[in-house]
Amino acid sequence: MMILGTGLLTLIAVSAFIIVRTDDVTNQLLGLGFYGLLFALMFFVFQAPDVALSQITVGAIALPLMIMLAITRMKHREAVNRAGKKRS
Repeated sequence: MMILGTGLLTLIAVSAFIIVRTDDVTNQLLGLGFYGLLFALMFFVFQAPDVALSQITVGAIALPLMIMLAITRMKHREAVNRAGKKRS
């Protein structure tokens, strides 16, 4: 049990480092979802299944989705602003 927990914590630390060092936003979001799933697995291993379910919902699904939608909206606004400036 302790070896599994230590392995998960190491994998979480390595994945966090990879996410921070990645330049592409899409790959960062995919990594963030994987990071959330690793945390949920860690909570499940440490016998907190209720926290694991919350982590899957928030950390692996909702947070990456909200960030992706915000970035998409910002890119859309930039395109609209550029198109409006060209017409003027």
